[in-house]
Amino acid sequence: MLEALLLPALLLGGMGLLFGVGLGFASVKFRVDDDPKLALIREALPGANCGGCGYAGCDAFAESALKGTAKPGGCPVGGETSAGRIAGVLGVPAGRFERKQSFVRCGGCESKSVFRYDYWGMNDCGAAMQLAGGGSKGCVYGCLGAGSCRAACRFGAISLTDGIAAVDPGKCTACGMCVKVCPKNLIALVPYMNNIHVCCHSNDPGRGVRVNCKVGCIGCKLCEKACKYGAIRVSGNLAVIDYAKCTQCGECMGKCPSKCIISVRAAGK
Repeated sequence: MLEALLLPALLLGGMGLLFGVGLGFASVKFRVDDDPKLALIREALPGANCGGCGYAGCDAFAESALKGTAKPGGCPVGGETSAGRIAGVLGVPAGRFERKQSFVRCGGCESKSVFRYDYWGMNDCGAAMQLAGGGSKGCVYGCLGAGSCRAACRFGAISLTDGIAAVDPGKCTACGMCVKVCPKNLIALVPYMNNIHVCCHSNDPGRGVRVNCKVGCIGCKLCEKACKYGAIRVSGNLAVIDYAKCTQCGECMGKCPSKCIISVRAAGK
């Protein structure tokens, strides 16, 4: 009786031992050593795992950089410092790194906007947008001020002031999380060195804009006529700046009757 019980146990134990030895041998025989450059690239990254580079996280970006499918300067959070270190590890030129920042294309704060009703609900812009008219604001393009972008920002770069979101350029890492979460598509990544921006995103005709907002773009084209460099044009009733041409002379700001063209740092944002 005892032998009948011991034999299966010994057989199973022996098979387990045999399989274990086989797996151990295979792990050594077929082991693929990590390229030491991978660890160095990973160390050059800030570890934010924000996805601003377009990859799932810092590890995924490091692997892609090692393969050559991601550029050394692809991490917006690490910026020029990370780009230089990664390029050094790979032995390639770092290339030109352009720092960017998020910008909220809306100046329609509570004191300058018309509201159709009061919103009492979740602090979530997506939820607020589901209500009648796409939100309580008269301007359907305007910032809802529920703070989804602020909640998404891991760097404390976004605040809510007088019912609209504002970005602190000094804290912004251009990770793009706020851009992704805004249901109104109001937030854009713009060059950090460019101060002048159009603080509106409405495509409504001028008359409709004036009814709902005191600081909205009315598409008058005075800014377009004032610019000597062809850096600003009106498209779809909205002034748009070509940052590659803009010299930041400020002529467009001076001519704008709605004062929707602003200097971000001069405005204290």
